[in-house]
Amino acid sequence: MGNSSTLSLGTDSIGRLLLRYAIPAIIAMASSSLYHIIDSIFVGHGVGGAAIAGMAITMPIMNIASAFGAMVGVGAAARVSIRLGEGNKIAAEKTLGNAVLLNLVLGVAVMVAMLVFLDPILYMFSGGKATEQTISYARDFMQVILAGNIVTHLYLGLNEQIRASGYPRKSMTVMLVAVGVNLLLNPLFIFRFGWGIRGSAAATVIAQCAALAITLSHFCSRNSFIRFRSYAFRFERKIVVAILSIGLAPFLLNLCASMVAAFVNHALLSYGGTGADDVVRAEGAGDIYVGAYGIINRVVLLFIMIIQGLNQGMQPIVGYNYGAKNFDRVRKTLLMTICCGIGIASVGFLLGQFAPSYIARAFVDSSRGGDEQAMIAAATQGLHIVLSVFPLVGFQIVTGNFFQYIGKAPLAVFMSLTRQLLFLVPMLWVLPRFWGATGVWISMPVADCGSILLAFVFLMHQLRQMRRETIQGV
Repeated sequence: MGNSSTLSLGTDSIGRLLLRYAIPAIIAMASSSLYHIIDSIFVGHGVGGAAIAGMAITMPIMNIASAFGAMVGVGAAARVSIRLGEGNKIAAEKTLGNAVLLNLVLGVAVMVAMLVFLDPILYMFSGGKATEQTISYARDFMQVILAGNIVTHLYLGLNEQIRASGYPRKSMTVMLVAVGVNLLLNPLFIFRFGWGIRGSAAATVIAQCAALAITLSHFCSRNSFIRFRSYAFRFERKIVVAILSIGLAPFLLNLCASMVAAFVNHALLSYGGTGADDVVRAEGAGDIYVGAYGIINRVVLLFIMIIQGLNQGMQPIVGYNYGAKNFDRVRKTLLMTICCGIGIASVGFLLGQFAPSYIARAFVDSSRGGDEQAMIAAATQGLHIVLSVFPLVGFQIVTGNFFQYIGKAPLAVFMSLTRQLLFLVPMLWVLPRFWGATGVWISMPVADCGSILLAFVFLMHQLRQMRRETIQGV
């Protein structure tokens, strides 16, 4: 990949560019989501439904850890694309170097803080209502995951820079290597060595180490368009502020996702089994519903990550052309991405309406009976409700990322907060009190509708603004 390929972002057919960048990114992001799905499936069948509930308790904590990595990775990637669009390769390499330093500092800080306070954090995010068995599984999983937090930050953050600097296929290859290693090691550690949930976590960390080794070799190579330079490994206040300001939107999105996951877990543990329409009403229904939410979250995350891969394909095209003030190409790229995003989300909608029980059974061994059968029933009901307006969620996700990629950090931050805090949290506070776990599931599509409407209003305003700037020749 060279300078001519980077310049093609401003001249080639938008459809071909989107395919070139998005397909590898979609495969890569889907592969990233498969991490969690593979972990859950092997844990569900090799350890049991209670272990899936334990992993669900860890979701808020993992979202917080991911929030810092996403802030640096996405912020730096957007900055690199804009700088390359401006023809400033040195600034792009300085951004890369500062991103590495930020990932190291934040990775160590998050790892140490969370390992020291892990038990209080687990009890806090479960509202003190989870059983000791569920907390034990969560603790065993997170101790291993957090030990590899530095690797996770560097691997995910630098892979964003590979894609943003014009190597989408290599970015895809790196993530496929990670998934492949994880897929091989998970059954070995769980079934052969008998390491249980710790084995699943160890497989994840080792897989990320393998992927990081490939990533580091890419940026050390003289053949890379941008690469590690000694002058770039110095903190520069202006670059750090730019990375963090652009990356603030995904940071807050992940942070809010952590809060929402904690609210969902607390609502399910408190009210699961109390609603007239709840399908599980036995003792311990709360833990069963938390496990069901873990399954639902994995499925929803798969489609969201596929759409995020589509967005990542859009990002260098939009970033380059926005930096070059070629707004007509920006608009065309955005509209094409929105149509694709809606199509991807529609597949999730159809599966949730017509095949939810088959999806749930993939995660849990139904032959165990008892709680496993109840978890399948709860997940089936939840998938049907949660995915009920999913096609339009694709539009909302693409729109939110668009504002982030063109450097509209405050607006992107606000849009990141709306679904989580403005709409979803109040629904989670009210509806479960009347409808139990069913109220939790209903809260999610209701919040989606509000955020979709808001995204539409902001997007129309932005498109009009770009049209005026094009006419005025700005």
